[in-house]
Amino acid sequence: MIKENNFDVAVIGAGPAGMMAAGVAAESGAKVILIEKNKQLGRKLLLTGNSRCNLTNAEFNLKKLVENYGKDGKFLFHAFFVFGPKKVIEFFNDLGVETKIEDNNRVFPVSEKSVDVLNALKKYLLENKVTISLDSLVKKIITKNNKIEKLIVGNQEIIAKKYIFCTGGKSYPITGSTGDGFKWANDLGHNITKLTPALVPIKIKESWVKDLPGLVLKDVKISAWQNNKKHFQETGGILFTHFGLSGPLILNISQKIGALLKQGEVKLSLDLFSDSDLESLEKKIQDKINKNPKKTTKNFLSDFIQTRLIPIFLKSLKIDDNKLINTITKKERRDITLLLKNFKVTATGLFGFDLAMVTSGGIALPEIDNKTMKSKIIDNLYFAGEIININGQTGGFNLQACWSTGFLAGKSAVN
Repeated sequence: MIKENNFDVAVIGAGPAGMMAAGVAAESGAKVILIEKNKQLGRKLLLTGNSRCNLTNAEFNLKKLVENYGKDGKFLFHAFFVFGPKKVIEFFNDLGVETKIEDNNRVFPVSEKSVDVLNALKKYLLENKVTISLDSLVKKIITKNNKIEKLIVGNQEIIAKKYIFCTGGKSYPITGSTGDGFKWANDLGHNITKLTPALVPIKIKESWVKDLPGLVLKDVKISAWQNNKKHFQETGGILFTHFGLSGPLILNISQKIGALLKQGEVKLSLDLFSDSDLESLEKKIQDKINKNPKKTTKNFLSDFIQTRLIPIFLKSLKIDDNKLINTITKKERRDITLLLKNFKVTATGLFGFDLAMVTSGGIALPEIDNKTMKSKIIDNLYFAGEIININGQTGGFNLQACWSTGFLAGKSAVN
C-alpha cells in the first residue's frame, strides 16, 4: 500500500530504463514513484550477458555507435550525446561498480555479476528517495485534455504531473515483459510498428545439431543463400545448441534470416577458416599430410576442427575415420578443404519471444521527440527503453539504449 498518491513523475516499469529514469528524475529534484508489476526490480537485467551484465559497449565515437542500431540509429544520437557509453561507465563506477572492457569493446562489471549492477541501481534509487511500488499492476490509465490524469494501480489512484513508460518489449515474457505498454500507448493514440523477436536463436534442420550443444566456433564467416542467390555474409562467433544455432553472430543476423525465411528455407554456408582462401588452406592441409603421413583422417581432422565435429565431417565426406591421411585421393583432399570453407546447414525458422533477447518494433519513432523522449501525442508522457521501435546488435548496445533514453526521459520530465 502506497502511503501517498501525488507525485511529480510516475515511472512504469523497473527495468534498466525505468530505474535510470526514476533515479535521474529524483536526483534532479522531482518527487518520483517507480511502479513495477513484479515482486522485484530488474528481473531481466539479472539475465543479461549470461548473468554477467554486458552493461554497455565502449564505442565512444557516436557516429560509429549509432551504426549498431540499423537504419534508424540516428534517432538515438542526441540521447548518446547527452549520456553515452563513457558517461554510463562513469555513472556505474561512481556507484561502486568497477568495470572492465573485453573483446569487441564489451563492458562488464569486474565482478562479472549482474546482481552488482542491480544493487548499485537500487542504492541510487534509495539515495534519491524514489518511492518504489512493487507487485503493483497498472489496471487503467485515465486521460483528460490530451494528458494522462492518473493511473489506477491495484485499488489505488496514482496522480503525477509527468509519466514515463519503461515497460520493455515482449522478449523473455517470464520476466514480466508481456507487452502491456504497447497496448496502453496504442490506446492513447500511438502507432505500434510490428513486434517481432530480435537477437534470437535460429532453428536448424539437420538432426546432428542435437549432438553439439555448447560447441563454440570463433571467427566463422556465414553466408546466407536462398534460391542459389547469396544475400549477405558476416563474420563472428557462433554457438551450437540442442535446437540449432545461437551466439553473437547468429543473434545479430537473426532479423535478416527471419526476413528471408518468409520465402522458405535458408542455406547457411559456414566458412570455418575465414582468414584463409581455398588455395592457401589446401596447402596447409597438404603440408600437414607431409608432416604426419601416418595419421588417421579422424586424428588428422582434429588439427583443423573441434573433436565433436569430426564424425559429422567424415560422414559428409564419406571417408573412413581410420583411413591413413597419406592414402586419401587428391579429390578427397580437395573435398576436405571445400567442406572447411563451405560447411552447410539449413535454417528453417527462428525461435520466439521466449528466447529473444530484445523486441523489434514498438512505439513509432516519428511520434517521439528524440531530444526529450516526449510523446508528440500525449502532452505529459515520455518513453524509454525497449518500448521504443529501435534495437541494436549484441555487445551491450541494447542496454546502452536503455540507459541513454532512460536518462534523457528522466531529465526531460523534470525540466
